[in-house]
Amino acid sequence: MKKFILGFVLILLVVGVFAGWRLFGSATAFSGENYYLYIHNGMTYEQVLDTLKEENVLKSPAFFNFLAARMDYPQNVRAGKYEIKRGMSLLAILRMLHNGRQVPVKIVITKFRTLEGLASAIGKKLECDSADLGSYLHNNDSLQAFGLDSNTVMAMVVPNTYTYFWNTAPSGVFRKMYTAYKAWWTPDRIEAAKARGLTPVTATILASIVEEETTVEADKGKIASVYLNRMAKGIRLSADPTIKYALRDFDLRRIYDKYLLVESPYNTYQHEGLPPGPICTPSEATLKDVLASPATDYLYFVAKPDFSGYSNFAATYKEHLAYAKAYRDALDKQQAIKAGADSLKK
Repeated sequence: MKKFILGFVLILLVVGVFAGWRLFGSATAFSGENYYLYIHNGMTYEQVLDTLKEENVLKSPAFFNFLAARMDYPQNVRAGKYEIKRGMSLLAILRMLHNGRQVPVKIVITKFRTLEGLASAIGKKLECDSADLGSYLHNNDSLQAFGLDSNTVMAMVVPNTYTYFWNTAPSGVFRKMYTAYKAWWTPDRIEAAKARGLTPVTATILASIVEEETTVEADKGKIASVYLNRMAKGIRLSADPTIKYALRDFDLRRIYDKYLLVESPYNTYQHEGLPPGPICTPSEATLKDVLASPATDYLYFVAKPDFSGYSNFAATYKEHLAYAKAYRDALDKQQAIKAGADSLKK
């Protein structure tokens, strides 16, 4: 009898050790440091389990299924992106999934020129694809809550690093961006814009043009002053970057007269004032340069003929024509030299 009891206890001990090892020991079967499990909205428990099996994530899917049922996980599947680290136990994995402890997704927003480009970049990181995001960005009814429309919505996209859950809906994505936009526009910055006859949206539109005009920080404020002076005098902005935007050809180096005929509200050679929306997402530095733009009498600027990136500024058209001729001559000479070099290679 004693031997029977001892044997039974040993069996229970072995079973307990085995169950404990299954429960608390390493349950992962993959060789990498981690595995990301993507659970889409609407996925069933069976689909989650099939994914774990097909991807060979677990050593024992059967024991996972057994334990999941006892933790009521099949009735509590939560969508999201989950990081399963190598060596995690079944209990740790199931607790993470049951409680919806997702790994955050970081999205770095830098410079984008179009809504489509922005939507594509975000769609690669989140469950909502670029089509969903694009549809949201072009829906004025959705954007009305932010006081924006499909033209001005890019004005609220402040370049930064944003953190989301993978299954965040388009409305949630842009609600967080709008919060960052409102935080950036402090009372002092709003007042600086107002002093220049601008609002946060129109200041961003102007900054987007300046952003596309130059990479030289020292010239940005002066370029902004040129456009502010033109608007004050009722002179069209005639900004070349707006033509590139209207044509959706951002690689153009020279703007010929034929390009100025493009029919678009973004063609500032044909329409007075600022275009209806930003032509890119300007950097924080450029926005600050616009808000700190100096008072000048400049009405014109053109790139310097030394191709340094700096510009020559002029208050009179006569002076501007001289600067413009010098730049065109230098550009023609540069292109002639390049053409000659290319012909020698043939």
